[in-house]
Amino acid sequence: MVLVVTVPLTLLGLLEREPSHGYELKRAYDSYFGRDKPLPFGQVYATLARLARDGKVTEGEAEPGAGPDRKRYAITELGAREFDSWLATPIEPEPRLQSLLFAKVVLALMLGRPAETYLDTQRAAHLRRMRELTEIKRNGSLVDALLADHGLFHLDADIRWIDVTAARLRTLAEMVRTT
Repeated sequence: MVLVVTVPLTLLGLLEREPSHGYELKRAYDSYFGRDKPLPFGQVYATLARLARDGKVTEGEAEPGAGPDRKRYAITELGAREFDSWLATPIEPEPRLQSLLFAKVVLALMLGRPAETYLDTQRAAHLRRMRELTEIKRNGSLVDALLADHGLFHLDADIRWIDVTAARLRTLAEMVRTT
């Protein structure tokens, strides 16, 4: 499962905390949400430009700094309402009933291919990632530990599903081959 953080709404939330320069927003975003994939500077400024165009943030006057002039961005009332609405809306519960894991198992069985091998390979990949996340949890900050726990719980559920499915492969194979 891949969780995607919505950059515009996340930047709005960071701006609700306090008006900020683009580089400050990038640093805060990367610190909390960009662990696996830091936000490129270009994306920060392109997103801020779109938010300003749409009336969700205001762009302050250019301020001199150590490098190029910087602009401080602030959230508008429209941006705050959109952020509040997004925050109050639950994300779609996962997992979906048609997972990629399930599709690969069924297709392998339909085609007479070794679904057991696929499940074993997938289990090994999940266990490798679980070891990586456990190491992050052990050596990281509280934020790292909470993010690692989230991933570990999902991977654990997948492994339990892999084990149950492996135990039922013969029955599932008979079912999909006769349908």
